[in-house]
Amino acid sequence: MKCIVGLGNPGLKYRSTRHNIGFIVVDELLKRNNWTLSKNKFNGHYTMETLHNEKVLILEPQTYMNLSGESLKPLMDFYDLAPEDVVVIYDDLDLPLGKIRLRQTGGHGGHNGVRSIIDHLGTKKFNRIRFGIGRPVTPIPVIDYVLGNFQKEEQTTLEQAVDHAVNALEAWMTEPFPKVMNDYNQ
Repeated sequence: MKCIVGLGNPGLKYRSTRHNIGFIVVDELLKRNNWTLSKNKFNGHYTMETLHNEKVLILEPQTYMNLSGESLKPLMDFYDLAPEDVVVIYDDLDLPLGKIRLRQTGGHGGHNGVRSIIDHLGTKKFNRIRFGIGRPVTPIPVIDYVLGNFQKEEQTTLEQAVDHAVNALEAWMTEPFPKVMNDYNQ
């Protein structure tokens, strides 16, 4: 069994923000497969489905970004998942908009959602898809930028990158993560 975790903040206020790119990618995966997050437990919304003959849990933590590990860890414990069975999708300021990077380990890079997951799992070794949101062009506080919505002129790049990230997630159902990294890293 595998687990896909999209990071974001709950509520309509944050739905389309840069910081919610993990939710946006997961929502596209759900839409493609006509699935819904039908279960509410572990401080999150989740579902268990089968994709390419692989059981997969799909989770959107509802703890707010900075406490994401409080949702993921109990789910992993309940379903007896190892860190290598998990992939976490999240926003990355240090990558240009639409660029994705897949990694098997690493630090939190200042991302509080990833920091929470590392703290709760007690390891840095879990799969990730870092989704580039770029840095603000004009000098505004980072928090205002990440909690801001994508601009109209960013939509085409955003849609293409979301599609690319979902393709990578689907490929992971049948391929080892290192192969998916080689095929989908941009």
